[in-house]
Amino acid sequence: MKKLFITGIGTDIGKTIVSSIIVEALKADYWKPIQSGDLSFTDTMKVQSLITNSTSVFHQESYKFVNPLSPHAAAALEDTRIDLERIKSPETTNNLIIEGAGGLLVPLNDKHFIIDLITHLDAEVILVSRNYLGSINHTLLTYEALKQRNIKIKGLIFNGNENLATENSIINYTKLPVLLSVNQETILTKEIVAAYAKSFLTNYKSSFV
Repeated sequence: MKKLFITGIGTDIGKTIVSSIIVEALKADYWKPIQSGDLSFTDTMKVQSLITNSTSVFHQESYKFVNPLSPHAAAALEDTRIDLERIKSPETTNNLIIEGAGGLLVPLNDKHFIIDLITHLDAEVILVSRNYLGSINHTLLTYEALKQRNIKIKGLIFNGNENLATENSIINYTKLPVLLSVNQETILTKEIVAAYAKSFLTNYKSSFV
């Protein structure tokens, strides 16, 4: 079993889309440890609605909060404190895709961040980057933070409109493999996710064996 933690260089980078693609490609289980806001249509529900395989299991969140805020702030509004020791990987023999919240230094409580959760879960990282002015800086800062914690990075996924100059700079500085590029899709359907999943498997399946 491999535990792959999907993290991004910030918020609204495309972690849920990428999670859907990799869950579909690997027929992996999915787990979002902390959900803040959107409880009527959580990220777990979104991923579940976009895959077609019948193997994947969707595991219960450790924490769910009503307000769409940073986890520490959402928890405080409900008189709760997020405890890392309460967040335990689901029991499964399948590959497990774990989706984070925001970027690495999103606070979970007054001491811990998302990056601490990755270490706690002993997971490898897939880093999602989106092209915008400043994304080189944000991607490289995220990469350096992971390196400092000795967290293994499986590779990069670029999401959104292609910018080869930006992408090539990131690749040059990090030397990370690019696992997939996801276009800016007007709508997202099961068929589109399945097509990306097939592309992911065709090119990179050997990396996950």
